[in-house]
Amino acid sequence: MAPENDSSVTEFILLGLTQQPELQLPLFFIFLAIYVVTVVGDIGLILLTGLNSHLHTPMYYFLFNLSFIDLCYSSVFAPKMLMNYVFRKNTISFVGCMTQLFFFLYFFTFFGISECYVLTSMAYDRYVAICSPLLYNAAMSPKVCSSLMLISYLMAFLDAMTLIGGMLRLTFCDANTINHYLCDTYPLLQLSCTSTYILELEIIIVSGINIILPSLTIFVSYGLILSNILHISSTEGRSKAFSTCSSHIIAVSLFFGSSAFVYLKPSSMPMNKGKFSSVFYTNVVPMMNPLIYNLRNKDVKLALRKVLRMVKF
Repeated sequence: MAPENDSSVTEFILLGLTQQPELQLPLFFIFLAIYVVTVVGDIGLILLTGLNSHLHTPMYYFLFNLSFIDLCYSSVFAPKMLMNYVFRKNTISFVGCMTQLFFFLYFFTFFGISECYVLTSMAYDRYVAICSPLLYNAAMSPKVCSSLMLISYLMAFLDAMTLIGGMLRLTFCDANTINHYLCDTYPLLQLSCTSTYILELEIIIVSGINIILPSLTIFVSYGLILSNILHISSTEGRSKAFSTCSSHIIAVSLFFGSSAFVYLKPSSMPMNKGKFSSVFYTNVVPMMNPLIYNLRNKDVKLALRKVLRMVKF
């Protein structure tokens, strides 16, 4: 997995989130709890969606894919991070770092970009449901939903491979201290002894396309939805519409806000800010998604009670 180059560095030192020994154990339990909640929440929603026929709708089809993406997304790096806390190991070989970078870029970028487009598809679903309810079945047919997901995964694959090709061409000479808890893109760019201008430009273009365009599409959709909601005469109807959309707006704001801060910043910005932001969108956001969508959703609660009754009897 290591690139064929003239790098003289044989191993890297990962500084992690903090170098204070007394914080290692509390951080381990915090991230373990976050990861457990993420896994349980996402697997729970996947099983509920699969077992309950009344959840076989476009909205839950996208939620099913979002849960699958979050499960894979968080599993790319969380287990390795937890192992580092347990074994207190802060070094990684060059080959190991490049391997981690490959899997991080491929799977993390793939699932991260996929999530951008799944959230956009969900915004489109809510727009059609509220603004054009009579056309909903035609506009959100199984074929349309499958096509939207296929486009999401295809875009993610192409962009991930573009970044991988650029990163594996880097060479490293003397500096080997990575101010991060994993072999991420920007920390390695700062250590490279070759020009990174083209690669930084690629990262900004890919990030801009996959963060700015989907987020603009989402907020335009919700602007139209809000305009439509304000024309609903029924107070109960307005309340239901706001409740349906508010969960998605919260999830979108958390994910796109933290991602933009990390990947649309100049590489010269101090890494301490970037790595704490990356913790937020790589750990906290995947945990929040199942909580946001499940705890506020009557259909999910009803499905959960139904499954529990089935297990009981």
